[in-house]
Amino acid sequence: MKVSGRSTVSSSLLRRLALASLIANITIVVTGGAVRLTGSGLGCPTWPRCTADSYVPTPEVGIHGAIEFGNRLMTGVLGIIAIAGLVAAIRHRPRRRSLVWLAASILLGIAVQGVVGGITVWTSLHPSMVGIHFILSMALILAAYAFWRRVDEPDGPVRLLVPGPLRALTWLMVAVSAAVIVVGVAVTGSGPHSGDPTAPRNGLDPEAVSQVHADLAFLLIGLSVGLWLALRAAGARRTARAAGVLVVVELAQGVVGFAEYFTGLPPLLVGAHMLGSCLVWVATLAVLWAIRERQPLPERSPSASEPSVAVAG
Repeated sequence: MKVSGRSTVSSSLLRRLALASLIANITIVVTGGAVRLTGSGLGCPTWPRCTADSYVPTPEVGIHGAIEFGNRLMTGVLGIIAIAGLVAAIRHRPRRRSLVWLAASILLGIAVQGVVGGITVWTSLHPSMVGIHFILSMALILAAYAFWRRVDEPDGPVRLLVPGPLRALTWLMVAVSAAVIVVGVAVTGSGPHSGDPTAPRNGLDPEAVSQVHADLAFLLIGLSVGLWLALRAAGARRTARAAGVLVVVELAQGVVGFAEYFTGLPPLLVGAHMLGSCLVWVATLAVLWAIRERQPLPERSPSASEPSVAVAG
């Protein structure tokens, strides 16, 4: 398709690129977890080079260097997808400023994330930097999800689909979901999977911070179940379906969490828990999007300055 002699990008291609960005940003959380869970966090001991003399792994850094470098390459994949998404948003017609800004924010976030990753290596995997690295990934997932959903939304005003008290309950649930993620980062920083035997820990009592994390998770599930029931009672079927999916994902994540706790935090289960954190966050965002919808822009009436066209009879 061409407009004014220039090729344009279809909404379907833009949607696929946005979805690819969302999937890639979830994937890099999992690959980053694999780096930490295999003790490969300092496999490449410097940044942006892998070693002092090479940008790529050398035989001296072994398998840990290859694993860590693979995660760095994944960041490059994210960047390529983000650039493609931004170019597609710019070339889409009619150009939509909201899509361009969302695509640009994803690309900027990936660049910032790369720098944070480098600082994480420079600080020998300090748990505060590892935590910031993970939380930035959650922010990028939010931006990618918004980009994906926004492609199919019109640009008109927002229409709220549920009563005020249910919207407040939804926002409270979102806030608790974010708190679960933040406290989960603190749990990780106190636990055994530091990414390297020499990496420091945050000094928190693992039992105590894990209990806080579990308490918040129980609160999140309770709020989600309550929201689901209230939405069903209010007849908000679309939003209730999204809340029901969230409850199922949360319960599955809870099962994984209990299993890893009672089996001594085996790496595979910890990795599954990291993936589950991403899925719970995405399901939470789906509920937030389901409480409202955008309406089409009102049709513009011809202005007085526009010339009228006479039709011969």
